[in-house]
Order: sequence, then structure tokens, then C-alpha cells
Amino acid sequence: MTNKIRILIADDHTIVRQGLSRLLEEQPDLKVVGEATDGQKAVEQALALNPDVLIMDIAMPRMNGIEAAKRIRKLLPKTKVLILSMYSHEHYIHQLMEAGVSGYLLKDDSGRDIIKAIHAALKDETSLNPAISKVLVESYRSPGKGGSRSDRYKQLTNREREVLQLIAEGHSTRQIADMLFVSISTIKSHRAHLMEKLNIDSSVKLIHFAIQLGLVDPDV
Repeated sequence: MTNKIRILIADDHTIVRQGLSRLLEEQPDLKVVGEATDGQKAVEQALALNPDVLIMDIAMPRMNGIEAAKRIRKLLPKTKVLILSMYSHEHYIHQLMEAGVSGYLLKDDSGRDIIKAIHAALKDETSLNPAISKVLVESYRSPGKGGSRSDRYKQLTNREREVLQLIAEGHSTRQIADMLFVSISTIKSHRAHLMEKLNIDSSVKLIHFAIQLGLVDPDV
């Protein structure tokens, strides 16, 4: 079949990528064109492959799915982004809806749900797991709940958010500098700025903040 829907999968768990790829390749109108193991690679792969649909997890190393989704939606507005995650944090949902994702599914959804969401995305329709819809409804009924932490996070620049995630993942200042191709003093400056904006006075509290916000998975 010509003009298959081209799909990129981004997830840091190999078994998830392989299982999802196998499921989608069984469909006559779907083609998996690439896989990415972290958020940074998802952005790079999306720019290189220009897929029709990107299916992406949230809690990934290097760059979380929220930041990756924002960048991809800005750089490739025609690429539809579907979130497939274990997590339904309210912060995640609002950030991703604001980024313009085409769907938010949970990993206990069926393969049929994922396939339906792909086709819906290409019709500019949004697919939400019922649990995600419930969180959205409840948050609109009780506005402002838990907003303080998210509001502080929104004040950070993209680079500061990237540095925060890498700190939370346990990388040293030198490692972060090498990963981002900048000087150690630049990373120290970013860390000082984000700590000031977040009103946090230690790296330990930074890590705790990132975990509370759901930017990193404490179990990994």
C-alpha cells in the first residue's frame, strides 16, 4: 500500500518500542520509520525523518517528553504527537495539551486504541484516555490546585529546564557541560538562575522538585 502513515516511536524501554513497532507494522497502512531512546534523540530523529506521527513516552532521559513535544511541535507543526505513558500527573497533562499534542494515552490502553488515535490525529482529532479526561475535567472544576510548582517551572528557559532534568538524573556539572557542549561555568550559571527562580537552595532539593513535578522517574 502506498502513502503509508509514517511513525516514529520514542521510548527508553526497548521492550515497549519493539512491541509497539510490531503491533503497528501489522497494520497495512502504517509504517514505523524510526525509534528513539530519549527525548533528545526523538527531536533529532523527528527532524531527520519528518514522520507523520510521533508516539512518545514522557519520563525519558536527556530530555523529557514534555520538552521534546514542545520542540517538535514548534519545528515540525505538521507532525502529530501522541503521548503513550504510564503517568497521568496533572502537570503533564496541562503542559502537553498546551504544547498541542494530538492524544494522551496510557500504557494499559489496547493496541486498537493506539491505532485509532493515530488515524484520529491525522484528522486533527484529539484522543484521550478516560483517566486523562477525568483529570482535565476535575482540574477545571478546581482551578489553581497544585499550580504553584508548575508556575515556577514555567518561568525557566528551555536550557534551564534541560539542565534541571540532567541534574535530577544525577549527572555532574562536568558531565552536563560535556553533554550540552558548553563550559562548566555556563552550567553553574544556569543552575544558579534556575535555583533562584525556583526558590531552591540545594541540588538535593532540585532533584526532589523534579521528582515531585514528574520530570524524572524516581524508580529508574
